[in-house]
Amino acid sequence: MNATSAWLLTANAKLNSPDLTAVYEKVKADYSFKVYIVEDSCWLVASWPKGSRIAFRLAYSPGDQLVVRKILEKDQNVTLGIHSLVGEYKIVVGLPPSDIPVLRLTTTLKTAAQVLFPYWPRDIIPLGAASSDRLAEGEVKVSQVGTRSGQLYFSLSRPKAGSVLYLQNLTTLAEYNQATETSAGNTVGGRWPEIGFALPPTEKGKPLEAGKTYTLSDACIAFDDQVPGDEPGMIRQYLDLLAAVYLELPRPATTYKNWPETLQEGLTDLTESPGCWTQVDGNHYLNAYVCDYATPPEIMVQLAVLLPLLDYVEWNDSQLEVMKKVKEGLPAFYDDRYQTIMRWHPKMADQMEGEEEHKKPLVMDSWYLHHPLLNLSRLALKGDKVAEKLFLDSLEFAIKVARHFDYRWPVFYKMDTLEVVKAETQPGKGGEKDVPGLYAHVMLQAWELTGNKRYLAESEKAALTLNGLGFDLFYQANNTSFSAGALLRLYKITGKDIYKELSYLCLANVFKNVKLWDCNYGYGRSFPSFFALFPLNDAPYTAVYEEQEVFCAFHDYLRHAEGQDILPSLRLLMAEYIRYLVDRAVFYYPTMLPKEMLSGEVKTGEVDPNLWIALEDIHDGWEQSGEVGQEVYGAGNAFGILPRHYMQVEGEPFMIYTDYPTYGFSAKKHCPAKFKLAGDGRLQCRLMLVKTDKGQMPKFLVMLNGSREGLTGRTTQEGHLEFSIPGDSEVYINWKTK
Repeated sequence: MNATSAWLLTANAKLNSPDLTAVYEKVKADYSFKVYIVEDSCWLVASWPKGSRIAFRLAYSPGDQLVVRKILEKDQNVTLGIHSLVGEYKIVVGLPPSDIPVLRLTTTLKTAAQVLFPYWPRDIIPLGAASSDRLAEGEVKVSQVGTRSGQLYFSLSRPKAGSVLYLQNLTTLAEYNQATETSAGNTVGGRWPEIGFALPPTEKGKPLEAGKTYTLSDACIAFDDQVPGDEPGMIRQYLDLLAAVYLELPRPATTYKNWPETLQEGLTDLTESPGCWTQVDGNHYLNAYVCDYATPPEIMVQLAVLLPLLDYVEWNDSQLEVMKKVKEGLPAFYDDRYQTIMRWHPKMADQMEGEEEHKKPLVMDSWYLHHPLLNLSRLALKGDKVAEKLFLDSLEFAIKVARHFDYRWPVFYKMDTLEVVKAETQPGKGGEKDVPGLYAHVMLQAWELTGNKRYLAESEKAALTLNGLGFDLFYQANNTSFSAGALLRLYKITGKDIYKELSYLCLANVFKNVKLWDCNYGYGRSFPSFFALFPLNDAPYTAVYEEQEVFCAFHDYLRHAEGQDILPSLRLLMAEYIRYLVDRAVFYYPTMLPKEMLSGEVKTGEVDPNLWIALEDIHDGWEQSGEVGQEVYGAGNAFGILPRHYMQVEGEPFMIYTDYPTYGFSAKKHCPAKFKLAGDGRLQCRLMLVKTDKGQMPKFLVMLNGSREGLTGRTTQEGHLEFSIPGDSEVYINWKTK
């Protein structure tokens, strides 16, 4: 048993007192819920069907004696009014429906005076069985890191009771954070058995105002009476509980963003801004960051922009001169000595000063070899012969490296000797654990291009090394997401369930690293951040490049999942991530942000606040953003979004837009447009008929799921027609020129 604080020992003893009487109790979904007042705290004790218990602290006033003023039960909610010396507490307990054990606990405080909270105890105590005062034993499997979701996923193992996913809705903490100048980061966690949420301490001496009401906690809690016995069971349970909590979580509204206009702004600045480009041997290369001339051209950067541009021109049936410029420079990255593409331009690599351990000519960051190969394979499969040669000529080196490291890659190694330069991300944490999935994706592409089953065998060997990594698999968000797609494809090719389960494992690692709250304090009030994704396990900011590639990978996964028996919780979560990304991503452009929130110190290159090139980094609301740089290789942002969310109807003055992914779009002359929406029918998405010229819009009839009854839309100020429709719907759109 871990050491515990005096607060926990005292609370546990009092909650196990035989003389304790509940002020309220209810049985729902075979769980019992009892509310107790224990001197300075108000507790809700939830009991599993098997008898084990867990206590959630609802209110706290140190050294006080809380007094219940009222208890009101209405529908599924119980409201308690509680008096304390620090003010008047209002607690709303949202009881679970009979079939879904999800509880919501919301606490607000109207302060009696200006008040500081230098310490606040955590709000969860695993009490154990009712007949024992011994705390339950268990394991925390996921907890909040930095400003990610305020989540705890844990199981009670002794007495064996079940599992819990606890999610603190940190959005509602904004007024507390604003008043006290505190962050909502790292507020949910702790060490067993002292776990849960604790208010951030008011260390700066900034008090809450007297007579004002603040939300101090808003938790959604999902219960399950199972403790999974293996990794696939644990992952499925986590995803299902996360989706169940998500459905109960208050979610911010989104607004339509004009992505065609944003794309044109970005295309102009990408092609015309000299800070985006450098030249070597007469070829043009994209810089990694605006005005970053010290770093040699990187092949990853060129291809990370080229592929989204290709998506756009295929959608628009157009040509872009900038693509020709980028393609002409690609062959120079191939090095005959090693028979592979290199990360750095071989003619410029020697100019690096080695100020960072990976910025040396022959040092390879493990994922940097495979990501360009993946993009070259995509070009090759579209018929690009130069890309095909670069890809196929580099495969033997990639296979040699994989076998040398037994399909478990370090962080950095030397290209000439394969000597490990940096083995682990942190001591004891291992190397880049998601690279096997990225390599498996590359090998699948090689198999698809050539038909050679040797590459399929390589893909399977690498994929199986992901088994058993649990929630430690994630190294970099985009690569973990690409891995998920490769594993789903392997499942479809081989019929082996392990690959489908491993794809779930990858996606659970991605959703562990998102931010299911909106930072509405400090600079965070200037941009939406709900459902943002962090690029690395320990990254202190969200990043445009990784988010844009995850967005594309999710689209691809859902496309491959069509007609497959895939977890409904995943379909829900992936579609919602995409919906919020389409709403948020425009705020990576500094042109959309107040200048005062841009960092005055930039690590790489320069930041031009008037340039439509996205910042790499968006931080917590109290921190300035853009300190890493203005990320040219994140320029694919708009080019990835527009072709996936706007459907063109030839010869008509409108486009069809949705913020959920769609499948099977068709629009023939004199026939209705039709398509299928992704997502979950319990949630709504936006459908818009977007006006594209100054003429009159046609008269539309929008129908769902074979119904002949038309939907009523709303005409926007710009003349578009907007609808809110459920996910997982079949949509039919007919129109008649007025």
